[in-house]
Amino acid sequence: MNPEFKLSAEQLAALVTDARRRTRELVDDLSAGQWIGPQLSVVNPPLWEVGHIANFYETFLLRELEDRPPLIENGNELYNSFVIDHDDRWDAPLPTRQGTLEYSDRIGEEVLRRLGDHEPDARETYLYLLAVYHEDMHDEAFTYTRHTLGHAPPRFAPGNGPPAADAVPAGPLPGDAEIPGGQYMLGGTPQLPFVFDNEKWAYPVQVAPFRMAKAAVTNAEFAGFVDERGYTRRELWSYEGWRWRIRSEAEHPAYWRRRESHWQRRHYDAWVELEPHHPVVHVNWYEAEAYCNWAGRRLPAEPEWELAASAAPGVDGNGIQPGKRRYPWGDTPPTPHQANLDGARLGCLDVAALPQGDTAFGCRQMIGNVWEWTASPFYPFPGYIVDHPYKEYSAPWFGDQKVLRGGCWATRARLIRNTYRNFFTPERRDVFAGFRTCAL
Repeated sequence: MNPEFKLSAEQLAALVTDARRRTRELVDDLSAGQWIGPQLSVVNPPLWEVGHIANFYETFLLRELEDRPPLIENGNELYNSFVIDHDDRWDAPLPTRQGTLEYSDRIGEEVLRRLGDHEPDARETYLYLLAVYHEDMHDEAFTYTRHTLGHAPPRFAPGNGPPAADAVPAGPLPGDAEIPGGQYMLGGTPQLPFVFDNEKWAYPVQVAPFRMAKAAVTNAEFAGFVDERGYTRRELWSYEGWRWRIRSEAEHPAYWRRRESHWQRRHYDAWVELEPHHPVVHVNWYEAEAYCNWAGRRLPAEPEWELAASAAPGVDGNGIQPGKRRYPWGDTPPTPHQANLDGARLGCLDVAALPQGDTAFGCRQMIGNVWEWTASPFYPFPGYIVDHPYKEYSAPWFGDQKVLRGGCWATRARLIRNTYRNFFTPERRDVFAGFRTCAL
C-alpha cells in the first residue's frame, strides 16, 4: 500500500455507505426462494453472500483494528469462503433472511461508527478500501447471478447517470490501431493510492510492435463465426476447448437463440433482438480462442493489452514508453462520457460509443462495457510477495485461470483502472466478458 495515501473519515464513510446501498439494491427485491436459489458452480446463494460481505468488514476492520470478538460465534466457519466449501453454502445453518440483513446492517453501523471519532491513517484507509472494493466485486457478481438465473434486471437508484445521447446507436468501429513496441513497465506502482497483491510490482517487459482492434468483437462479427459452423469445426478449437464444447454441447454463445433468420439474446428475464454492434458477451476463453482461429487473428497478451490501454504516445530514443496512464484517456477518474461503468445503463453500448474514452492509439472502450479476455494465464508478477492483508485474494488461483482486463458495465468506476487484473477459469460464460483481437 502507499504509505502516504489517506482518505478522510468522511470520504471513507461515503464509500462504505454507497457500497452498502448498492448491495441492498441488488438483493432487496429477491423472493425468499431466490435468496437461496439453485445450487450451481458459478453462483453463491445470496443468503450466504450477503453475510459473507458483512463478515469481511467485520474481519478486516472491527476485528483487525479493534480486536473485537465476533458478532456471530461461528461466523468464520459460516462465511469465510476458504473455510466453508462452495457446495456446502446452501445447506449451512445460516441465519434467516431477516437475521442476515440485521447482521449486515449492524456491521455497517459499527464500521461507520468507528470513523466518527478520529481521522484514519494510511493502514486504516487501505483496509477500508479493501473492504469496500471486496463488496464492489461481490455486487458485480450479484449482477452475474441475477442474469444467470433469469431474474429481473437490478434496479439502481438514480444518480449522476449518463446523458441520453450516449444511448443512441453508434455503430461499429472497424480497423486496427498501430501500437508501437518497446520496453514497458507492466503492473502497478507504489505511487498508486491502492493496488491489489497481484499488481505488485511494475516490472520491465519488452513488447514488439503490434496491431490491435480498435474495438471489441461485436455480436454481428461473432454471428459470422457461428453461421459458418464455427462451433462444429474441430480444427478451430484447442484440445481443451473442444473437450469443453463437446461436454457443454455449445452451438452458439450462452443466452442466444435463433428466431427464423435472426438471433435473439436473453437479457436477464427478457428476450431481445441481438444488437449487431454491441460487443459479444457471455463468451468464454475457449470460444474467444476459436473465433480468433477462424478470423485469422489472436488474443492480446496481457502486456500488450496494458500497453495499448495505458501508454502515452511516442517513445524516447531508447524505445522506452515515456509515460503510463492510469486510465486509457489519462489520469482523471472515469466519467459517463468516457466509460460505461457503475451499472448506469444496465447493459452494453455499441462499440463505437464514448470516443472521449479512447486510448492514445485510438482503441475504444478499454475500460468498461465488457471485460476482455487476454491470451495470458494468471500468474504472479516477479515482485509478488504474500504480504497483502487478504492473503487468499490471488495466491490460490495462480495457474489455472486466464487474465481479463478492463471492467464491464457493472464494474464500479472506483475499482477499475488499467492495471487491474481480473481472472476466471477459461470455461466461464456467466461473466460479462468479451474480447478484442490482434493481427497475427
